[in-house]
Amino acid sequence: MVLSFPAGKALVQTVDFFTPIVNDPYRFGRIAAANSLSDVYAMGGTPWSTMNIVCFPIKTMSGQVLTDILRGGKDAVEEAGAVPSGGHSVEDEELKYGLSVTGLVEPDGFASNRGVRPGDALLLTKPIGTGVLATAVKGEMPGADAMEEILFRVCGRLNRAGGDVIRELGLLGATDITGFGLGGHLIELAEASGVSIELEMNAVPLIEHALELAGMGMLPAGSICNRDYYKPKTTLTHGLDPIHFDLMFDAQTSGGLILSVPPEKLADARSMLLEAGDLAAHIGTARACGDGDTPLFIS
Repeated sequence: MVLSFPAGKALVQTVDFFTPIVNDPYRFGRIAAANSLSDVYAMGGTPWSTMNIVCFPIKTMSGQVLTDILRGGKDAVEEAGAVPSGGHSVEDEELKYGLSVTGLVEPDGFASNRGVRPGDALLLTKPIGTGVLATAVKGEMPGADAMEEILFRVCGRLNRAGGDVIRELGLLGATDITGFGLGGHLIELAEASGVSIELEMNAVPLIEHALELAGMGMLPAGSICNRDYYKPKTTLTHGLDPIHFDLMFDAQTSGGLILSVPPEKLADARSMLLEAGDLAAHIGTARACGDGDTPLFIS
């Protein structure tokens, strides 16, 4: 594939792929593609072209499964306005799929995890809890089919609106929420930007059934590792529900964006997100980091 490069733009390149979190091949393809596109959106970029990455157990799975996965990925890419341009496949014992994505940003006008400033509001664009729901689906818990529907609705949604807000309002700080969980990614933002972040736990939207499933022990191993690793970097107020706290570190797949928004741009950012059908949950605030402060405070 040969594409003409737009003058005055800078390239963003990213890659991501993983094993299925849902049973339906088309849904898996769409979710994996949406997840791969999110890094570009988190910088305020525009996806430009993509390439498929496929690991497929051809001896044990029907070729129709792969066809459906690729169709789901293609639909997400085309919705993003990017050009699907082939890819590469290998035979593997375990199914994996994702994309290499090339995006475009303004050379001096993109967001990063270093752009959070004291006083900024932190907005979240999707609910939290995909890790516990995916564990329940894999474990074929009662109601697993309905949970897969919920996962597809949340994880299959592009973070396009958040990327538009970053670009149009000139936001400097943002990230997408994936494997480190919400708390982990907030800590990464805080450390990179030299601030502390105050998170109001009850303001964080949760996916249906997430709290119940976490209480039943459905927290995946990666989420437990997140919690244990990041807890020393977190200050907690007394009386927090430990199950609810665990969900703050639930490893996400195709999670939402965290946008760091100056107060004077907050109303516009929330209005734009809500008009596009995204969440615009004001979950916390950045403040100056004092001596001995942890990167994250949860109340």
